[in-house]
Amino acid sequence: MFDNVCKFLAENFAADFASWLLGEAIALTELSPKELSLEPIRADALILLQSDEVVLHVEFQTKPDAGIPFRMADYRLRVYRRFPQKRMRQVVIYLAQSASELVYQTSFIIDNLQHQFTVIRLWEQPTEIFLQTSGLLPFATLSNTNDKTKALQQVATQIEQIAERRIQSNIAASAALLAGLVLKEEVIQRLLRQDIMRESVIYQSIIAEGLEKGREEGQQEKARQIAINMLKEGMPTEVVAKLTGLAIEAVEQLEIT
Repeated sequence: MFDNVCKFLAENFAADFASWLLGEAIALTELSPKELSLEPIRADALILLQSDEVVLHVEFQTKPDAGIPFRMADYRLRVYRRFPQKRMRQVVIYLAQSASELVYQTSFIIDNLQHQFTVIRLWEQPTEIFLQTSGLLPFATLSNTNDKTKALQQVATQIEQIAERRIQSNIAASAALLAGLVLKEEVIQRLLRQDIMRESVIYQSIIAEGLEKGREEGQQEKARQIAINMLKEGMPTEVVAKLTGLAIEAVEQLEIT
């Protein structure tokens, strides 16, 4: 869920991210991971934006990940292979506070190879950074503040001043979802208008994803119940698996229980 929200913000408010992470108010367009792919890329966690001169690679992480340094080096080489003339800025942004050593790693080092990248820990960043542009507002609650509720209140005030309803609803929904990392749901609901959030494409997408997951889980449960009934009738495990679509291992587990 958090990956989806952050990707949505980076892709739809690219100019705000360019000003923050590149220090330049330049136009960025989405770069498809498929353009770089010799082997599959974890596109769910990868945000690539480009201009004529620069590629911005951003990864948002909720939890520490030991694989980040290698992944950053790997992506850097892939981009160089495809765009050797472009400079590249790579940033890992950690959303949730952690004392793990992994969130302080900024390099990948093996024999005769060293690669550096930037790490931003949101809980160390000044709140003011995120109150300056619409696309960064949702991150304010995760910033360096002792009063998360007050920060969300400031965000809500800023959201009310956004003139375009579509942008307003998308920012409100994104702010609510990210605030869920540090604030209770009742606080978020009190400060952010539910009617605006429900109009957001990111909100509707997550709701749709949840409904689809619920349907899949319901179908799985139905298949398991049918399999149990078949097993009670003495049908062979292989036949039950074939008729219900369940894995043989899953059917064998039902026999045990």
